[in-house]
Amino acid sequence: MSPRRTDATMTGAGHRHRYDAIVVGARCAGAATAMLLARRGLDVLLVDRARFPSEVPHGHYIRQHGPPRLAAWGLLDRVLATGAPAITSITMDLGDFPLTGRGLVVDGVPVGVAPRRAALDQVLIDAAIEAGAEFRDGFPVHDLMFEAGRVTGIRGRGGLTERARVVIGADGRNSRVAKRVGASAYASHPTLACWYFAYWSGVAWEGLEMYLRGRRMIFAHPTNDGLVAVFVGWPIAELPAVRPDIEAQMMAVVDRVPDLSQRVRSGRREERIYGAAQLPNFLRKPYGPGWALVGDAGCHKDPARALGICDALRDAELLADSLTASLSGERAEAEALGEYERRRNEATMDDYEANLRAARFSPPAPEILQARAAARGNPHAMAQFCLAWEGRITRRTPAAELYQPPRA
Repeated sequence: MSPRRTDATMTGAGHRHRYDAIVVGARCAGAATAMLLARRGLDVLLVDRARFPSEVPHGHYIRQHGPPRLAAWGLLDRVLATGAPAITSITMDLGDFPLTGRGLVVDGVPVGVAPRRAALDQVLIDAAIEAGAEFRDGFPVHDLMFEAGRVTGIRGRGGLTERARVVIGADGRNSRVAKRVGASAYASHPTLACWYFAYWSGVAWEGLEMYLRGRRMIFAHPTNDGLVAVFVGWPIAELPAVRPDIEAQMMAVVDRVPDLSQRVRSGRREERIYGAAQLPNFLRKPYGPGWALVGDAGCHKDPARALGICDALRDAELLADSLTASLSGERAEAEALGEYERRRNEATMDDYEANLRAARFSPPAPEILQARAAARGNPHAMAQFCLAWEGRITRRTPAAELYQPPRA
């Protein structure tokens, strides 16, 4: 059944809805949701307070199911065309030894890609506009409108209002939409780690690199404009010691990996150092009468395992499925959106728990170390280990079985 159009949709009070959906927040979760809904024939308004293209100081490595999803949407080539190189190798050192998997391409899709956020978000926004969504940047949402307990629209600058059958909060972990509707949080854990990162030019790279050094973690990967991004994480309790001289503290950790240190120190830092020290972990109830949440607004995690973007893209698709069913009249709203929450949680909870362990800098499970040792020196086995780690092997293999994180 095709979705109903909005020009004949009225509220109980007789007010005309102009849109099927208004999406608040045009970053990766919101733009992807708007694109998918518009591709299904819905009238969509996508708004954001920022002007685009616009950078945001967040991590931006896309892994696991993210690259295949971009490919399925016809957008992976566009992302690569921004100058973000395909990542087809991973070097991982968990404090035991460096293990490198190469040739990490499955069905023509690389294991990872790490576009700067200005590039990624613009690709998704352009795709949403091409699908028929209306886009307004520089449009802050100051409040929501309600009728009889149901969200019916948004109120912007100067009292401008827009109505919709559903308002979607894709406005980040401090979501104004979530606060206004009183969305409850659960499975919550406070900030566990702090992260700082910057971009260097002139650094030789092969792919993604990750190193665990005691209670320190390093990630490095190539991105747009020939730059390499280097991220360093510490337990949040060490923030007071890190903050007074962040660059020295970062490089002291990088120096624990001599090869990486030599390459980074031979390059040049091109931008200031960015950081994040407010990284709560939670899931929120992602729906209610006339509203839904997606991306960090609905589930926020420490960046320890770089799950933010790939999960945002997945949840955009899950939400679009449920909203299409609801807005078409195929299923009742509460039933359809309840299914969205169930599918989201089912897809994310194991990774969520594993991410908490990573953000605590917990030592690797013995099974992981055993699997790495068994693969050492065998190029095929090392590649299979890395693909299993990335969730890109669908058949059951010893490496894939060993990777499954233990239940808490």
